[in-house]
Amino acid sequence: MSSSFDHHRTRRTRRGFTLIEMLVVIAIIATLAAVVAPNVFRNVGDAQTTAAKTQIAMIGLALDSYRMDIHTYPTDDEGLGALQTPPTTSEGVANWRGPYLLRAIPADPWGRPYLYRSPGQANPRRFDLYSLGRDGQIGGTDEDADITSWGGPVAP
Repeated sequence: MSSSFDHHRTRRTRRGFTLIEMLVVIAIIATLAAVVAPNVFRNVGDAQTTAAKTQIAMIGLALDSYRMDIHTYPTDDEGLGALQTPPTTSEGVANWRGPYLLRAIPADPWGRPYLYRSPGQANPRRFDLYSLGRDGQIGGTDEDADITSWGGPVAP
């Protein structure tokens, strides 16, 4: 009878994890998180930079289409909104074939509007379209770097 009792007690104690087993599992998870987390966050930053480059290219194509129809890029005053709404000049209205983007002009991946100048300072015959990166300041490196339509730095 005691052997049946011992067998029943052993079976009951094996149902759960011991404290040491739980601590080992937690240590393994913490180690994996410490190794994986920096790579994940770096990839998030890379994804935001890639999204900004893609959006700038997409908006740039829309600006080029606008220019083909209207024969000039939108002015600084008209801004990127001209890709969504017709110009007020009679010549522009007749030639406008927009909207040139299916959706509203997106904000950059950091929630700020893209900056637009026409004629551009870096591109006097075209336009300057850029984002100041994560920090919102001219210059910077990595995620804080400026992302421009011309691939160069933003002049102060």
